[in-house]
Amino acid sequence: MSASKADKPWETSKSGGGSAGDPLAARFVSSLDVDRRLYKHDIRGSIAHARMLAATGLISPEEREKIEGGLEAIASEIEAAGDAWPGWRVELEDVHMCLEAALIEKIGEPGRKLHTGRSRNDQVALDLRLWIEEANGALRDRFEALFGAMVTLAQRDGRLVMPAYTHMQRAQPIVVGAELLAWLEALDRAARRFDALAQVDRSNPLGSGAVAGSCLPIDREHTAEALAIGPPSLSGLDATSHRDAAIDIVYALAMTAMTLSRWAEQWILYMSGEFGFLTLDARHTTGSSMMPQKRNPDMLELIRGRCGAAYGNLVALMTLCKGLPIGYCRDLQMDKQHLFAAYDSVSDCVELAGRIVAGASFRGDAIESTLERGFLDATSLAEYLVTVGVPFRTAHQVVGRLVDRCEQAGLSGLPGLTVDQINDACEEAGAARPCGDDVRKWLGAAGVVERYRSSGSGGLVGFERGLEAWCERLKRR
Repeated sequence: MSASKADKPWETSKSGGGSAGDPLAARFVSSLDVDRRLYKHDIRGSIAHARMLAATGLISPEEREKIEGGLEAIASEIEAAGDAWPGWRVELEDVHMCLEAALIEKIGEPGRKLHTGRSRNDQVALDLRLWIEEANGALRDRFEALFGAMVTLAQRDGRLVMPAYTHMQRAQPIVVGAELLAWLEALDRAARRFDALAQVDRSNPLGSGAVAGSCLPIDREHTAEALAIGPPSLSGLDATSHRDAAIDIVYALAMTAMTLSRWAEQWILYMSGEFGFLTLDARHTTGSSMMPQKRNPDMLELIRGRCGAAYGNLVALMTLCKGLPIGYCRDLQMDKQHLFAAYDSVSDCVELAGRIVAGASFRGDAIESTLERGFLDATSLAEYLVTVGVPFRTAHQVVGRLVDRCEQAGLSGLPGLTVDQINDACEEAGAARPCGDDVRKWLGAAGVVERYRSSGSGGLVGFERGLEAWCERLKRR
């Protein structure tokens, strides 16, 4: 049978054109709708491979020049036409074969030599590594914008006093900036997971071939140096059969989605009428089709909602790989749909989070109006008692009883007590009457945030130190 334009060059041993003979089978094995976005990375790897082939004498310098020029021309065509590029042919299954077929059509015989010493197996493994490297760089830029927006908000609203919560109950007073710094730390931890990926697997799979390498005198060090993602992998058998790098980045994306989901939930609560702590820019809320007054935090809700999809991508990818033997299996073709879906969704969330933060404001008046509810200074009073010689456990019991008495007397907070009443409670607990008028300096939320001294605290001192550190970090980046 003569080779037609539609024939798959890897199925020439079959009669009837192989899988191309069944339209459903041809569509079933195609990954072109997903992997065409790898074209830049495939071309980059192919140019490095062609230069190595020329350096080892497997192709001539003239052939290398034609291959390189043809690939660069194809890249320009795709850049201009996108999905409408005529070289995207589903019968060729994937981006690799579409590019090779277009190259052969453009430059003729030299294009048939490009695949010398390599397989689609090491080719796609390389393309994924190159794509992940580029994706990490783009994501880092989005994180930096989010960090900058958080720091700017902290500089503006960070000194406002607000309640901190445990178990979603009012706990101790903090400044707004302390909470923003907490989110910065969590998000920075998420960002550093992507930085760590480059250290987990610093190897280049190109040259591994289909499974066992090549008998030709290819030079893997040459291509590794040209692509600068690491030295040649020590085991071609392993390099072509795992997707650890893809799983690692999807895990990092899922962890980022989780952190963003927690932050979104917090801010959704703060935007509610019950809290009223926060306002968002109108661009980041939506209205209701029935209720004219609504300003719904839909962007935050969708960030929260997308976390579930990222978890699904991670579980799907790990499940895909869990039963595969060593050596490439076609199941791995399905890795990219989960990787790309997770990346597209979470990277958008990171970028949108930065925009939401940049347009947000904390409502100091609304926060202050309820600030003395919940006995936020109870721990501070217990710590004052420690400074005048009362054991902490005794001090804890004394303040607990004082809170109970305030509630029974209808007092909204501990500042409503007299010094004598505090001393009476201490005396009842066997602690004499240790309190003087200086106890008043330890009461009231605003006073407490000025007294915190421990490193990393939620008060003004801890916030100012943390903000200074973050400003320095952003300058250095």
